[in-house]
Amino acid sequence: MARPSPSSYLAAVPPRAACVYTSCYCEENVWKLCECIRSQDRYPLEEFYAVFISNDRRMIPLWKQKSGHGDEPVVWDYHVILLHVPGGEQNFIYDLDTVLPFPCPFEMYSAEAFRPDDSLHPEFHRKIRMIRADLYLKTFASDRSHMKDAHGKWQKPPPSYPCIETAGYFHSLSMRTYSNKPTDRKSLISMVLSQHRMLVVPDQLWKKDTQGV
Repeated sequence: MARPSPSSYLAAVPPRAACVYTSCYCEENVWKLCECIRSQDRYPLEEFYAVFISNDRRMIPLWKQKSGHGDEPVVWDYHVILLHVPGGEQNFIYDLDTVLPFPCPFEMYSAEAFRPDDSLHPEFHRKIRMIRADLYLKTFASDRSHMKDAHGKWQKPPPSYPCIETAGYFHSLSMRTYSNKPTDRKSLISMVLSQHRMLVVPDQLWKKDTQGV
């Protein structure tokens, strides 16, 4: 199959400014991207993956973020991006919080936003959790309580639309469910570069991690 280039690739969603976006609610932003992709029917939804990035200490550095300063990273407790694997060798990342292109070629995002874990203190090493987009749309739900402080006040203003409820699920976002760490950055790159592993591993991880949810 011919390798799609950034110039020939047709974005799966509207331009960044036209996408549903709320600062600090990346998991919902990605859910809304998946919803948009499903409605447009330009690409099979099974080609997309919600990618949760976190670690045990909930401190993960990412570069090229809009809230960053210069070349300094932003340290998030977690972050969620959307990965598109269209079937060729070129894959794309959708991140509404980055200053990089939208969508961004995977290789560029990996090099400029992730950067190697080898240069980081171990407590900042990123762990990756991938969920296929069709499953994410069916099972993700959040009452947004994780965004309130001990006094019940919003740490950041919530989205204007109602809380996401899906298929009988309505609960606080469980990072134990969505950011369990089955793999690291290097393994993510290996999965993306290996088409067979990319299409098989996420479903296996999802079924294992959501038993009893």
